[in-house]
Amino acid sequence: MLRNRLSVFALSMLLVLMVFAAACGAEQETASSPSTAPTAAASGASAAPSPSTAAGGAIETKSFTLVGVRDAQISSQQIIADKLGYFKEAGLEVTSQLIESGPDIGPMVAGGSAPISIQTNFMDIILTSNKVKVKIVAPLAQIAGTQAVVGGKNLVLNSAKDLEGKTIGVPSGADVVIAINNMAKELGVDASKIKYVNLAPSDAVTALQKGDIDAMAAWEPFITKAIQGGGKFLFSGTKAELPEKKGDVNWMSVHTTIQVTDGFLEKNPNTIKAVLGALKKATDYINNNRQEAIKILAPELHLTEAELTEIMNRNKYSMEVNDNYLNDSNGAAVGEYLKGAGNIKELQDPKSYHHLELLKEVAPELIKAELK
Repeated sequence: MLRNRLSVFALSMLLVLMVFAAACGAEQETASSPSTAPTAAASGASAAPSPSTAAGGAIETKSFTLVGVRDAQISSQQIIADKLGYFKEAGLEVTSQLIESGPDIGPMVAGGSAPISIQTNFMDIILTSNKVKVKIVAPLAQIAGTQAVVGGKNLVLNSAKDLEGKTIGVPSGADVVIAINNMAKELGVDASKIKYVNLAPSDAVTALQKGDIDAMAAWEPFITKAIQGGGKFLFSGTKAELPEKKGDVNWMSVHTTIQVTDGFLEKNPNTIKAVLGALKKATDYINNNRQEAIKILAPELHLTEAELTEIMNRNKYSMEVNDNYLNDSNGAAVGEYLKGAGNIKELQDPKSYHHLELLKEVAPELIKAELK
């Protein structure tokens, strides 16, 4: 999912902004045909929200398109809520639109065609930096575990420092580099001595299998595919299998989020609360009924159940607003990385791209930390 071609996204978004500024500048609130998703009982999920109680009032816009990505990291809850009828139970008629490339959502938000969408908080930082008025209304998943480095079958490491001088294939601007830099800092590796070659994830998998590179850095499903091809998992943003470091780490934090444009937020607070209630129910279903969820998701994501099991086990599906979300994935370290990569010009205040009050109304127990 994570299609983290941030530099490409930033350029595309800037081009859209130029065109958008020349137009009327009005936000488009996309209406669409009703969803035909079937309703299914969900063992272990929270009680279904009703339009009158979950939303706290009349739903302003019942029919709209929710834009996400055909990716386990981004849109698992979106797909479950659609397929099991949770949106419908909340009084909504949602068309669930899944695109193939996550960074393409940024220009859609900037251009007004995606007033409500699911991507990552990094996208919102970039959008806000470019004066696009958008707000995160809830996190959905911690996905740094799917941002990882895989070594080739011939790579021998006696310590992480042996990565110095080695060649890693990684897409230009990929935020998995944050994990590499933090690993290097903690384990005494000179990151400047690591050699990088710009490779798309699919090309990096092939190059790794051929032995043309020592390791690759990317995201799912390419990490699992590289391991299936004989590669060795080295580390991710949350896990390590290095000689001197094994187990949980905190080398990167990036979250899937649901965001809305300011115009949509102002006009549709009850609609958004209904969406959040449905997504919370889907989150509970994924965590309490993982195998059943995988059976629903696998055909939609074009993955085998075995592949999807590996991928989903690297994610943490949670709408909880905690210190990890607020500090690590929205902090100065992330901002400095995005600035250094040329994706933003100045650091952004997290308050400028968050509006968590509606989530607090829907599920106050999920608010474990507050923006400062």
